[in-house]
Amino acid sequence: MTCIGFLSVAPVIEGSMSSYVADAVAALEAFDVEYETTPMGTIIEAEDSKELFAATHAAHEAVGEQTDRVSTFLKVDDKRTVDQQARDKVDAVEEHLGREARSGAAEGGN
Repeated sequence: MTCIGFLSVAPVIEGSMSSYVADAVAALEAFDVEYETTPMGTIIEAEDSKELFAATHAAHEAVGEQTDRVSTFLKVDDKRTVDQQARDKVDAVEEHLGREARSGAAEGGN
């Protein structure tokens, strides 16, 4: 089974948050998770929800160490009877589209 999460954690501040986000992403390294950071958040894959929640808690705390207010959004897809990776979900959508699920893919661009 695979537990997939979408995590967005950021301090509530003015200005750039990239150094704080980098600290949150670095905190994930201590856990048995796969992750990919996107412009809007980080996709995290773990074998179970316990590891996913532990990793996301560490990311939340990594940002909270430096600021007095942290905003965290976590969405979890915990498929307990199917072993499915995040990429499999995208592949299924692309199969229906008949192309990559990104703009310009229909015309052959990126």
